[in-house]
Amino acid sequence: MIRVIGAGLAGCEAAWQIAKGGEDVELWEMKPEKYTPAHSSSDLAELVCSNSLKALRIESAAGLLKEEMRRMGSLLVPCALRCAVPAGGALAVDREEFSRMVTDAVEKEPHIFLRRGEVTDIPSEGITVIASGPLTSDSLAEKISRLCGGNLSFFDAAAPIVTAESVDMEYAFTASRYGRGGEDDYLNCPMNKEEYEAFYDALVHAERAPVHSFDVRDPKVYEGCMPIEVMAGRGPDTIRYGPMKPVGLRDPRTGHRPWAVLQLRRENREGTLLNLVGFQTNLKFGEQKRVFGMIPALHRAEFIRYGVMHRNTFLDSPRLLDADFSFRRDKRLFFAGQMTGVEGYMESAASGLLAGRNALRLSRGQEPLILPEETMMGALSRHVSGSVTGNFQPMGANFGVLPPIEPHIRDKKERYAALAQRALLALASYGEAVGEYFAGVEPVV
Repeated sequence: MIRVIGAGLAGCEAAWQIAKGGEDVELWEMKPEKYTPAHSSSDLAELVCSNSLKALRIESAAGLLKEEMRRMGSLLVPCALRCAVPAGGALAVDREEFSRMVTDAVEKEPHIFLRRGEVTDIPSEGITVIASGPLTSDSLAEKISRLCGGNLSFFDAAAPIVTAESVDMEYAFTASRYGRGGEDDYLNCPMNKEEYEAFYDALVHAERAPVHSFDVRDPKVYEGCMPIEVMAGRGPDTIRYGPMKPVGLRDPRTGHRPWAVLQLRRENREGTLLNLVGFQTNLKFGEQKRVFGMIPALHRAEFIRYGVMHRNTFLDSPRLLDADFSFRRDKRLFFAGQMTGVEGYMESAASGLLAGRNALRLSRGQEPLILPEETMMGALSRHVSGSVTGNFQPMGANFGVLPPIEPHIRDKKERYAALAQRALLALASYGEAVGEYFAGVEPVV
């Protein structure tokens, strides 16, 4: 029996791949016996930072990744599509429904044996996939650190959630940037120059919450989930060109583009809860209410969850892992998820898919799957296993990790479409070569 430690996105995907291959798998999850500071539900595959799984269209890097996963028999991509909420061109989900759906599928799969309890040591025998996540419990994290000769720490932050009915619609309007997606996919909270400058001054001087449980003397903040107040500290226009950029939007009250805009996105299918897009934060709760309440549309906002900051750890994977996500010094061990150095929900799940498939193939004496570098999954696995940078950092799906297409296509949309088409053709050809079925179905979008 193959073991998988951790039933987050990567662990569930890994266990599913093993089970669908006909092998028994023991899936370990420490909830509800023990929770991390960022988790609250006993369901599996809990989404913490955001409910968005990024872009859906195949001609985007994130959309291509999801299509590759779908063609390889992903569990999580179909679940996400079935519980999607409006989010423009992105795939956002009702996070509670998503977790319930994944949990139900795992519990009903006869080859998966779900065990509830904390794993405190790395098994000394048998094939194991370690997908315990960036918030691995202290005892297991110590064992992993000892095995790997140390790991890295950085801070990760989550955005607040407010009730839709508490947003003052006199100061807000519905629209997607450039008209993409549905007209009501995002609720926009505009600010003029004077309002923004007052808000910015309050934000950079607001009191931050202390961070516990790990060393705060030399914090490393990962760029992809940076607290809004840290980003603002880089200059008054940084967030106006980032999460509060007004491009592609026009305020119907004035007929002009606002100076800055906060976008709110549905957190659940009903649209009763809204997520402050890009507003991950570590401000004290009272400061969040005071400072974010300076945005006119949020002056009476009801916060049902404040932003929080927590520890995140990942391995120095290029020195430790191969492209099949196996541990170089002990090939019966695989790692999966964000701790390997992939960044993002679906990226973590994709690493779990490959780690699970390769654990299964190892149990059968087969060669591992090493996907072509032209595929998004293959490129990310090569980043994890072969990055040559001296300061290894997590990487999400992006077209920059793929080999350039020749001859060069100047138009970006056409170039991205060509890269996506090449990736799917490469995936299909590779599947045929190794006796796997990766193609023959129509794309989702």
